[in-house]
Amino acid sequence: MNTSLPTPSAVLEDRFARRLTARLEQGNAELSHDIGERLRVARQQAVSRRKLAPLLHAAPVVVADVGGTATLGGGWWTRIGSVVPLVALVAGLITISVMQDDNRASELAEVDSALLTGDLPTAAYTDPGFAQFLKNDDKAPTR
Repeated sequence: MNTSLPTPSAVLEDRFARRLTARLEQGNAELSHDIGERLRVARQQAVSRRKLAPLLHAAPVVVADVGGTATLGGGWWTRIGSVVPLVALVAGLITISVMQDDNRASELAEVDSALLTGDLPTAAYTDPGFAQFLKNDDKAPTR
């Protein structure tokens, strides 16, 4: 026993189907017997194809949630599809972090090698104005 109430869209579809059927029956009375029989056979073929169509083309079903939102019923494919962008985002952030660390390490190594191979005495490294000298030296025009 089916005790569920029909949805408004089902009621509208049912009304439309009844009006369409009545209109077709009206027009069918005016046709000759030969054309009427061909139409009857065509209707039977269409109905049999319609019964097979849901079996051939299974589409995801929209299921209403208790909260009123609609979700696609697709099983574990939907879950995988929602996790893949998150995994790609995390992988991208990790890659960016590793590349920035490598770039920073190579910049520090370049500065250290330039300082160690330069002609400055070791006492210059302990001078408080040495950092200011390095900053000004980068901005000074080369000759």
